[in-house]
Amino acid sequence: MPIKILKQWENSFIRESVVETERSYRSVNQSQVNEREPVYVRNKSPLVRFENVRKSFGAIEVLKDISLEVYPGQVVSLIGRSGSGKSTALRCVNGLEQIDAGRLNVCGKNLHDKGVDLRALRKEVGIVFQSYNLFPHLTVAQNVTLAPLKVLRIPAAEAENLASEVLGQVGLLDKIHEYPEQLSGGQQQRVAIARSLAMRPRLILFDEVTSALDPELTGEVLRVIEKLASGGMTMLLVTHEMAFARSVSDQIVFMHHGKIWERGAPDILADPNTPELRQFVGSGF
Repeated sequence: MPIKILKQWENSFIRESVVETERSYRSVNQSQVNEREPVYVRNKSPLVRFENVRKSFGAIEVLKDISLEVYPGQVVSLIGRSGSGKSTALRCVNGLEQIDAGRLNVCGKNLHDKGVDLRALRKEVGIVFQSYNLFPHLTVAQNVTLAPLKVLRIPAAEAENLASEVLGQVGLLDKIHEYPEQLSGGQQQRVAIARSLAMRPRLILFDEVTSALDPELTGEVLRVIEKLASGGMTMLLVTHEMAFARSVSDQIVFMHHGKIWERGAPDILADPNTPELRQFVGSGF
């Protein structure tokens, strides 16, 4: 078979597979997705505002004049190839990376100012990484309540109730007294989400949280995130799960070469405006 025809067949197969995957996501939570109305309003101040942000690592500029807003209740997905700047942008939001130029305001705090209180910021902005980073010597409940006890200084009895509440939200109340090694990868990631929820954040960041999971475990984690979206949690996600991003997001932001190349409603994945996004979608991500 000629290489050109083979490549066309591969792209067609990938697109059909993506559509089928999207159908499977929707079939799991179809009523929930259909009922979810946009809960964010643009007449409120955004929780996150990038204004002409630039960031370099040495001589390599990884964020080039980024401007983006995330409003309360909004779900925004950052997509793009590895090295496009997605995770760097996400890490700037909670101060893990400092910007070099421009302005970045998160939850009313100017991260471009020297001396910004990052401890106060991280009380309001949760982040869930690819790796779970659970303490192996602590139970699930102890992992979840450690930060509220130490940082928020809530009473022990309140922390116990909080653990039950957030673990119930992620479907792991029955695992409250177990240790991380007794859990699957998907369950550990859900504990990490519960740990973030326990801080009562205004905003949660997700950095490719399913990249290390197999498809079955990926599904259980994505269903938890869908539930949070339906409840109005403001979220900024970096993901390669295109079908999921299309079903859960209010806005898709495609990053390419450190720039926001294209953005819009989730339908842009089905009908891209730029050849770069069209190629990204057609390549199987």
